[in-house]
Amino acid sequence: MVMQTLNPATGEIIKTFDSWGESEIHSVLTAVAAATPAWAKSPYAERAKHLLSAATILRKNRDAYAAIITEEMGKPIIEARGEIEKCALVCEYYAEHGEAFLADEFLQSDASKSYVAYLPLGTVLAVMPWNFPFWQVFRFAAPGLMAGNTGLLKHASNVPQCALAIEDVFRQAGFPDNVFRTLMISAGQTKAVIEDERVHAVTLTGSEAAGRKVASAAGGALKKSVLELGGSDAFVVLDDADLDLASTVGVQSRYLNDGQSCIAAKRFILVPEIADAFIEEFAKKAQALIMGNPADEKTQIGPMARHDLRDELHGQVTDSIKAGAKAVFGCERPDNNGAFYPPSMIDNVTPGMRAYEEELFGPVAIVIRARDEADALRIANDHKYGLGGSVWTGDNDRGNAFARRMQSGATFVNGLVKSDPRLPFGGVKASGYGRELSQHGIREFVNAKTIWIR
Repeated sequence: MVMQTLNPATGEIIKTFDSWGESEIHSVLTAVAAATPAWAKSPYAERAKHLLSAATILRKNRDAYAAIITEEMGKPIIEARGEIEKCALVCEYYAEHGEAFLADEFLQSDASKSYVAYLPLGTVLAVMPWNFPFWQVFRFAAPGLMAGNTGLLKHASNVPQCALAIEDVFRQAGFPDNVFRTLMISAGQTKAVIEDERVHAVTLTGSEAAGRKVASAAGGALKKSVLELGGSDAFVVLDDADLDLASTVGVQSRYLNDGQSCIAAKRFILVPEIADAFIEEFAKKAQALIMGNPADEKTQIGPMARHDLRDELHGQVTDSIKAGAKAVFGCERPDNNGAFYPPSMIDNVTPGMRAYEEELFGPVAIVIRARDEADALRIANDHKYGLGGSVWTGDNDRGNAFARRMQSGATFVNGLVKSDPRLPFGGVKASGYGRELSQHGIREFVNAKTIWIR
């Protein structure tokens, strides 16, 4: 298989890379296995030093790394720079807090002394997506490396330059050879790597279908796995909400990264008192976004990552309109060489429509009208996914009570749903299991080992 850098803004193939064969995979797995024991025994101070160095390298080369992201998957250059900065922050966060998060935990028992030691598992394989091609990797790598694990990266096939650049960041940062390696392999080769005895755990961020395959392979091999899968986040607006703030953040949440985010606001659930006014405000702000060349500093909406993804999204929109939904704005596929799709919104979405039942992974907002607050909560929970969500209200107590009843890994009251190194991140239901980030994330891939001493 050939992996390609195909510029989604132009359709031009920039670079191609051949997938590795069995001998190359075996060689790297052997090298990483050899490096694992020494890294597991390394002091926290050494691990932290290298993570801080990685943060410095990321910032020093921010523009170059951002340009690779923009070229490979179409992210507007301003957002791509922000992604690199976030990677630097997560390196610094775990360099500062990782040792404390993994400190021995002393517990009372019938022993003279008993405690839990949080020890590294070994080598963690990460199967990562293209939509945040640097951040998703550093979100796993920074805590994993700080915990004393080694890392293997199987990146999405359309971002090979990002994959190689990330490996080089860790190399420049002074990590020992083979503590972190990129595998240039296809999806079809991943199962064998998961099952290899030199790999001890696997984490995946991606589609529900990919998650089921990885979970099956990891379960069959009796290996720990963490899955962060799809999301169809509810954005619930109640009758006492600040509509200017809600519509402004709603536009940001829906169209950030060209709408290609698991935690983007996707289902706008509106109560009758504010529905029409919210839609009017939202439409005005969304239609003012500038779509164009993602390398242009002024661009706010670039192309989607691939043409097939754009065409699938348009199919979901047109099928829903045929079933009775109403196009508010956008919803037309441009006739050009790029994978562009304009900011769009469809109203009157009801159960049974593709827009109601499926995740729309692109710049399309869907409106579902609720009868009242109780109905809004029912609709928010009426989906197989449960990653994130938000509720908008002028009463924080009301918002807090609503948030606790929403079936999601995170609910934000009057705020943009986002990942933050300080807060655990992950979902429920078909959005996956396990947590990344914060203290919870670094403890996912360690052996919580009981030590009992008489």
